Amino acid sequence: MTQNKILIVEDEEDIREILRFVLEKAGFICFESDNIKDAYIKIIDLQPDLVLLDWMLPMGSGIELTRRLKSDELTAKLPIIMLTAREEESDKVLGLDSGADDFITKPFSPRELVARLKSVMRRTGVVADQTKIQVGELTLDPASQRVIIKGQPISIGPSEIRLLTFFMTHPERVYSRGQLIDYVWGRNVYIDERTVDVHIRRLRKALGTEHSQLVQTVRGSGYRFSTKLDEVG
Repeated sequence: MTQNKILIVEDEEDIREILRFVLEKAGFICFESDNIKDAYIKIIDLQPDLVLLDWMLPMGSGIELTRRLKSDELTAKLPIIMLTAREEESDKVLGLDSGADDFITKPFSPRELVARLKSVMRRTGVVADQTKIQVGELTLDPASQRVIIKGQPISIGPSEIRLLTFFMTHPERVYSRGQLIDYVWGRNVYIDERTVDVHIRRLRKALGTEHSQLVQTVRGSGYRFSTKLDEVG
């Protein structure tokens, strides 16, 4: 069974180590960050299932990062638990109003932390990323990284799988080449925009003539995944 991924955003190393120990013992995969800039990059690149976020951080606050994530369509549903030493009710209200899904005050009990974390994940519908994605005759299995058309697996590269996964989970919307680079490969990886076109061509070839039209070119804007073939640009 695929394990859920947690990003721990905390600038104090000893606290990060404790959190990682507790969460890995509970069966989670953990990543770490000590500032909001690095945290945002890792959220885009690693796509965690939940962010455990400290309030006070270098380069800005957890509140600022929460607001940024919740205002972006692609990260708006990402569960966030604020972790802070602040105990005032007004601070908790501010944290929750910013979009945080829960609020845990330091010092915390490991058992309470894990219980609250699991509760938020259940409430927000987070599950390990193993659910098959299906659009018509096209099926993508994230767990096995296989793409199947009409019951038959097709040969497809890892970059094309990532691109197809993004398209199939974000259909009917146009994305520029720059946006696809950010959301599929990550902002800390240099990829020329023309490389996106290469991967699009490879993806279409892998899908075959009958299904290549699902990946549509929108002139002057970028690309869109759509079953509405009459709208191909």
